[in-house]
Amino acid sequence: MNSLPGGYKPSPDLLKDKVIVVTGAGSGIGRSAALSFASHGATVVLLGRTTQKLEAVYDEIEANGGPQPAIYPINFEGACEKDYEDMAQALFDEFGRLDGLLHNAAELGQRTPLNNYSTDVWLQVMQVNVNAPFMLTKSMLPLLERAEQASILFTGSSVGLQGRAYWGAYAASKAALENLMQTLAQELDGTCAVRANSVNPGATRTTMRATAYPAENPATVKSAEELMPLYLYLIGPDSNGVSGQQFGFK
Repeated sequence: MNSLPGGYKPSPDLLKDKVIVVTGAGSGIGRSAALSFASHGATVVLLGRTTQKLEAVYDEIEANGGPQPAIYPINFEGACEKDYEDMAQALFDEFGRLDGLLHNAAELGQRTPLNNYSTDVWLQVMQVNVNAPFMLTKSMLPLLERAEQASILFTGSSVGLQGRAYWGAYAASKAALENLMQTLAQELDGTCAVRANSVNPGATRTTMRATAYPAENPATVKSAEELMPLYLYLIGPDSNGVSGQQFGFK
């Protein structure tokens, strides 16, 4: 597992004139990433299923003086390939290219033994955590290839690196996502200037974490903001040439 290069400090204009899509941008790590990317100059495309949350992030970016973001509501559970193709066309018409794509949206599912696991929930988690990132990546690749350099960043998990009892579809989906990242990175290597990596954020103060660990004191785990230097490094040009790698926090 790789970590942030020692002493790394992103420049204030690291992402100036960059266009970056963030999924699950309405809350948690996605919200923090959207705000951080915008504060470093990026035009952020906010993806998520709850328009009200996306609008709140939009307003916060504008209040902070960042570039005007864009909102694209989408429900990954129900979206089909045509929906992603339509999104790609809309982004092409608006921006002409993409410089970054952060896959952050995820579904936790049940915390229960596999013999009790609902098949419907399993399929839902796989749809949101694996199928949606695949279809979104596939549709966005032509836009990413139009950039001088571009980054695709997947959000992993420790249970995706080593299976753990009672984590069911979430663990399996995160393992699949790591494999998807590695496969994509190898296919892109030498063919274009698009790179792919993953980040395991570890224990982070989010709603999903609170759901998974209801007895945990949230003050004992790091905030999403503390992750941002690594996210900035990987989504921005300072990580050019780094691809197919897993990064993480303890």
